Amino acid sequence: MKTISISRSGSQPSVKGPADWFTGTVRIDPLFKENDPLRASGGRVTFEPGARTAWHTHPYGQILIVTAGSGWVQQWEGPIEEIREGDVVRIPPGIKHWHGATATTALTHIAIQEPLEDKAAEWMEHVSDEQYQAGN
Repeated sequence: MKTISISRSGSQPSVKGPADWFTGTVRIDPLFKENDPLRASGGRVTFEPGARTAWHTHPYGQILIVTAGSGWVQQWEGPIEEIREGDVVRIPPGIKHWHGATATTALTHIAIQEPLEDKAAEWMEHVSDEQYQAGN
């Protein structure tokens, strides 16, 4: 018989955002893993000022729920857009993008995505300082 389960806050260790995927100081707090039949996973990601993801895509898209601070998100060849606490960002499947903190303000968001063949993201090149500073 299936029952409701509760994952207690702090029950999974925080991890440092890998340098291959992020610029700056980033902490990832896992919230939930995919669990059949639910295929989505989620984590709380905290970016210190100036920190950001590398360019990347998601096979089924991604949802970001901003829970603290303010930051930026950008689609390839699109404008940098400000995001702040309470905003929900929907990134369509296969859209090359990045997201992270502003130069002066930290950002925390919950990221929800679903894998395709055990891969939830395709990581690409780092966002250059020139690309990032266009948000200032």
